[in-house]
Amino acid sequence: MSKAQNDVVITGIGIVTCQGVGKDAHVALLTADKAPPTIVETEKFKPYPVHPLPEIDWSQQIPKRGDKRQMENWQRIGVFTAGLALDDAGFKDNLEACGSMDMIVAAGGGERDINVDTLIVNEGLKRNDREVLLNEKLTTELRPTLFLAQLSNLLAGNISIVQKVTGSSRTFMGEEAAGISAVETAFHRIKSGESSHALVGGAFSAERLDMMLLIESVNAHAIGGWHPLWSRKAEDGGGMIMGSLSAFLVLESRAHAEDRGAYIYATIDSVEGDRGTRADGKLEARLERLLEPAKDAVNDSTVVFCGTTAILDLAEREKAVLEKQLPQAAVRGYAGVSGHGLETQFPLGIAFAALAIANKAKVPPFDASYEMPMSAGVKTAVVTTVGHQRGEGVAVLSAEA
Repeated sequence: MSKAQNDVVITGIGIVTCQGVGKDAHVALLTADKAPPTIVETEKFKPYPVHPLPEIDWSQQIPKRGDKRQMENWQRIGVFTAGLALDDAGFKDNLEACGSMDMIVAAGGGERDINVDTLIVNEGLKRNDREVLLNEKLTTELRPTLFLAQLSNLLAGNISIVQKVTGSSRTFMGEEAAGISAVETAFHRIKSGESSHALVGGAFSAERLDMMLLIESVNAHAIGGWHPLWSRKAEDGGGMIMGSLSAFLVLESRAHAEDRGAYIYATIDSVEGDRGTRADGKLEARLERLLEPAKDAVNDSTVVFCGTTAILDLAEREKAVLEKQLPQAAVRGYAGVSGHGLETQFPLGIAFAALAIANKAKVPPFDASYEMPMSAGVKTAVVTTVGHQRGEGVAVLSAEA
């Protein structure tokens, strides 16, 4: 593929998962001879397993204790990882570049007051006028500052304050689809010439009882011990195992990156998201259409970083489409090693893809019961995400040479 000055390239990667902090830990994962060790917490939130946050020295990216203290954990994780991405791209101390940088964040709401939620549920068991009860408790039990802490755009706000990224700012909400839209928007702004460089990504804190309740409320959470992603069964719950994680990317036009001599991990050739009903084969038809740009690029050096939720029926439908559309590609269900990150799932897959391409990795199978080994190092990567309720997205990435 010929190079164009408005190509969208990746020049900075910040990543945190249970597997470690920063790109080096994840390059080691992607270039290893065998699947990484399973890092999962099964006792603290029993019966729900979770991939926990690794140990982090917050002061490396959030030097002021006051800044760290006023953030919830999902914001700390995101601000820290955004700093890693800016450092990696060489923008961290460049106030002029950060001042003109687009920032596009995928974020959920803030962490809830579990005591108030519990009080409302318990009182609701005793009364029939639950609408009245809810209004009573919302006006008497919630502290006003909690509403400020829950604003989804506070992650972007704190990145602006701590990391000095003060160009335009956008925040998308909407679970997995938010992450897809964030990357897609950044891609098209740069491709069209509206923007020259952008910080895009998200963060997710899985170690939260309220989040586990939300996932379990749609019968989607796995229970008991950990099982490989493609090998989860109905008797082990709904299939999803969440992970505390974050991924931020610095995207630039090729002209902007080359002008400053930046290292380029990979080129993003295409990104598209969509959504709609999944009944009557419409999910399969939509995925097949989204995967069209990937079909011509697939060979034995192609890997698919599949962001599947592992929800049992949904995962089987995804797997069938990938086998039909991209039969030569090696599929890697990365939630099996990192956990599922909702809004961050798509940016995380792109971070994995860029690192694999840059290191020509023969990515080991993450679930050997289904995933085939690679015979060549990665030159092309496809990233997919199918939301646990709605939203689908596909990106295609390629190597520089």
